[in-house]
Amino acid sequence: MKKLLLALLALGTTAGVSAQTPEGYQFTETNTLPATSVKDQSRSGTCWCYSTLSFIESEILQAGGPELDLSEMWIVRNIYFEKAVKYVRLHGSLNLAVGGQAHDVTNGIRDYGIVPEEIYPGLNYGTDKPQFDEIDAVIKAYADAVIKAAEKRSGGKLTTAWQDGLNGILDAYFGPRPETFTYEGKEYTPQTFAASLPIDLDNYLEFTSFTHHPFYTQFAMEVPDNWSWDKAWNVPLDEMMQIIDYSLEKGHTIAWGTDVSEKGFSRTMGLAIVPEADLEGMEGTEAEKWGKLTEREKEAALYKFDKPGKERTITQELRQQGYDNYETTDDHGMQIVGAAVDQKGNAYYKVKNSWDVTGPYDGYWYFSRPFVAYKTMTILVNKNGVPKEILKKIGVK
Repeated sequence: MKKLLLALLALGTTAGVSAQTPEGYQFTETNTLPATSVKDQSRSGTCWCYSTLSFIESEILQAGGPELDLSEMWIVRNIYFEKAVKYVRLHGSLNLAVGGQAHDVTNGIRDYGIVPEEIYPGLNYGTDKPQFDEIDAVIKAYADAVIKAAEKRSGGKLTTAWQDGLNGILDAYFGPRPETFTYEGKEYTPQTFAASLPIDLDNYLEFTSFTHHPFYTQFAMEVPDNWSWDKAWNVPLDEMMQIIDYSLEKGHTIAWGTDVSEKGFSRTMGLAIVPEADLEGMEGTEAEKWGKLTEREKEAALYKFDKPGKERTITQELRQQGYDNYETTDDHGMQIVGAAVDQKGNAYYKVKNSWDVTGPYDGYWYFSRPFVAYKTMTILVNKNGVPKEILKKIGVK
């Protein structure tokens, strides 16, 4: 996660509801799926967990289950342990930070189960919301000290106590993990509670779209937050967008990994676009004036966010260039919950964020279709929300 995002930091509405920013964007929702309440990741780089657990909560609703608030910190605490162990095994040659990806949540549920938020809030250090400045620093320093001590020790052996020490630190900050708990009058373990949910973790598939690996094969996305080296299916851009649209049509939301460091992403406006000058639509005098503007003046004109305008045509090559040049990175995770159009008929996706109930849309955002096509890193979806012809191409039934 980028340092900027680390520092910054109700049920879905129905189709047909409109909202408008003062600057002139008016959205009409065409399909909005149920989602649980907006949360606040606060000062923690845990968007990957908030967004994917929100996706899982929507999957439970979609399957006819109850509205649940699952514990983000349960997943974060357990994944932090796994990440630190791998970091030590690799002698520190791994990204040991709180960032992660959507598959970390499904892996965490599979390996450790899951508990409701009320059972494990994970705030054992005196704040009402996550604040990870100290936690991140302490865990990194501890793991580095373990590695350094082992390298100095005869034979380079680790002690038998270091993992217990790591668990002690995690318990101190997040709280001890309950072996059993009672929820709504019934006793569970984290594993039996996970098994009681009306979802099948084997149904979830991760997709991406880049040309440096063959299409219809899996590869481990080469980004620092993919510490577990999990693989995603690689499909052409148009098919990745088909999956997003088809999934929403079939009633399944999407856990979305993306990049919000772009100038076209506006926190205050609650929207994201990829604007381009409409040179073909300019009359002679307009085109002449545009040509005389400095690059700074052109940029200011493109990013006024005053009304819908022309956006870039996103190609597979443009996506790849953004990734290869570090312009597109995995810096944020959110949940795509629906679709919308603006007053000119341009397509957008409605997205649930984890930055509290803020902004003009109370914690929700509108991302243009070109932005999603351009800046999507990965999507995690229910395979029942993937077109059958695409499943056939990757050999998944």
